[in-house]
Amino acid sequence: MDIQNSIQSQFLAALAMLEQVIVKCPDPIWDAPGDRDKFWNKAYHALFYAHLYLQDTEKHFQPWEKHHDPDTGEPFTQAEVLEYLAFVQNQVRERVPQLDLEAESGFHWLPFNKLELQLYNIRHIQQHAGELFERLGTRENIELNWVGIAPAR
Repeated sequence: MDIQNSIQSQFLAALAMLEQVIVKCPDPIWDAPGDRDKFWNKAYHALFYAHLYLQDTEKHFQPWEKHHDPDTGEPFTQAEVLEYLAFVQNQVRERVPQLDLEAESGFHWLPFNKLELQLYNIRHIQQHAGELFERLGTRENIELNWVGIAPAR
């Protein structure tokens, strides 16, 4: 069994589910004035940390070229977040096969190995995809399709 292939497949499946909620989000919900946690910010947050935790360590992290502090900058557009999602999908394809899964996480605040870090990372993506889906389902009755394994490219 090739654990790296399984991790990569589940990463890409989780990202495909996040992609669905981003694509299906209507404009009024994307940056709704009454939302404490903006839809776009939660989607970007999930991608930012997925990207970060795919690196060897925090010092190896190079922010995405269009990154700005979401708390002080303009909201990211759906197109920008989808562009970042594609970037993170490529990072998954490049980085996961190279990971030493027995090495330390590389992040002092996460005291476990790289294998557990990737499981943690996938769960984080799925948590936020679920939260965003619930928001769409409650407000717009929008359906989300389950993605069990990495979609074909």
